[in-house]
This record gives sequence, C-alpha cells and structure tokens, in this order.
Amino acid sequence: MHLTEGTKSYFQPRKECLELGKDKTYRLKATEDSGDEESQSKDNQKIEKSSLPPIEISPNEHKLQYAYALWYSRRSPGKQTSIQSYDQNLKLVGRFASVEQFWGLYSHLVRPSDLTTHTDFHLFKVGIKPMWEDEANQKGGKWIVRLRKGLVSRCWENLILAILGEQFMVGEEICGAVVSIRFQEDIICVWNKTASDVATTARIRDTLRRVLHLPASASMEYKTHNESLKNVHRL
Repeated sequence: MHLTEGTKSYFQPRKECLELGKDKTYRLKATEDSGDEESQSKDNQKIEKSSLPPIEISPNEHKLQYAYALWYSRRSPGKQTSIQSYDQNLKLVGRFASVEQFWGLYSHLVRPSDLTTHTDFHLFKVGIKPMWEDEANQKGGKWIVRLRKGLVSRCWENLILAILGEQFMVGEEICGAVVSIRFQEDIICVWNKTASDVATTARIRDTLRRVLHLPASASMEYKTHNESLKNVHRL
C-alpha cells in the first residue's frame, strides 16, 4: 500500500530537533548491560524464525507502505566485535506499521545525542535484520555520512521521516538506516539491497544529501557489505 498525500504530510523533515520533557524519555535497560549472551541468542533466533505476531493496525490509523522494526545495540569500547557477538548485542525495541504506531514509539525514545558512545539505533524493514549476512543485505551496501557532534539528532529524525515518507523513490531498495554514536563524531548510514545498481545508489546519495541538508562539499562514502565482511574476517 502506497502512502497517500495526507499520510506523507506526517513525514516532512524538520530543521530543529524534537524536544521532549524528561518525563517522556524512555531509556533502554540495555544501555549499560548487555545481559546474558545465551538468552540473547535464543531471543534473536525466535525473531529470525518470525515467531512474532503480525502487527495489527486499526481502521483509523494511517498505514505505512512497509512495516518497520527498531533495533538497539551497544558494544564495549576497545573490544573487537565478531559477527556472533554483534548478533547477540542486537535488541529489538519495537515494531510499527502505521504513522500513529511510529510516533507512539519514537516519542518515548532517547534522542541519539543523549545516548552513550558506541551505541547504535537500527531502523529496518520488518523481515530484514540489520546484519550484513541477512539475505536482503548480502548483495547490498551502505552510504556513510560522518557528522560532527551536535547534529546527529536532527539528521537522524530527518532521515527516518524521509524513509517512512518514501522520499527516496527507489522502491524496495532501501533496507534500513543506522545511527552510530562515537567519541569524536557520529555516523549515519543508509543500507540498500543492490550495490551494483549505480543509478539507484546515486539517487539514494542525492536524496540523502537533500534530506540531511548537506552542502555539496560534504564527504559521503559508499561501502559494499562484502567489503565490510572481508574487514571483519581479517581480524
């Protein structure tokens, strides 16, 4: 189902970060403790087997074209992350399939600029896990944008509103987006399915530059997931 013009109006990028009162923020328990690895692995296996019930949408809600899942991860500073430990660190925060469900989740989240370092949010279509090895990601890649401190919350909000509002106009090519909080800079990435599709990756780049209000001189890097996997295997 495609978004109607009325639904798209919910997802116009804003130049200022959404401000929330302290009583409305939702701090993830996973922020300081990664939990038991065995239980996390079992939880992730359940998610991979699609054991979660379908997302129900009431008749008065505005359905999105795709359903999405928000994931969270955090790794210990200075510790190399293997593929297995990365999988175990992924935690499913919530899922949504309508405009109303998105805002119900998003309005209770901590803004990226308030997260601790080495923390990531991953917004991906339901059925696609934010891992290079996922079938939908294996032949894909990602656009990487590095941001100076202080910009990440505004840019992340603009990006996810653009994705939900189908502003990239590349059909099913968008898999998801990631925001990564680091010590000296923050990083935003957009993942797509087909790294070899030059025209599509170029359109994603141009749309990303527009929705993030990036100057023409801003540095953007495209990296295939195969390259990333090779780097991990060298460790």
